Amino acid sequence: MSNINTLADRYAAIKAEIDGLTRLLDEVKAEIKAAGQEEIVGERNIVTLSLSERSTLDTKAVKALLTEQQIADCTKVALVETIRVKAVKAPVLA
Repeated sequence: MSNINTLADRYAAIKAEIDGLTRLLDEVKAEIKAAGQEEIVGERNIVTLSLSERSTLDTKAVKALLTEQQIADCTKVALVETIRVKAVKAPVLA
């Protein structure tokens, strides 16, 4: 079991690593898309690029069409937990 005092530092370190890896992954994704090939075959993996269509609900248009009560009747409320991280400020030495 971990010490509660190390949780913030562990969280921040892991998050920073994931953020860095996500940036690298996004760069590789951009390269794959720029290559314009449907399939790229490597020595150990095959990457396929496909195009699909997704439908989304235009909430601005819905709000223009429905009454406030209709919008309220169709609205779901959920509790969301958020974790934020920031560095501890070093004490100012006089």
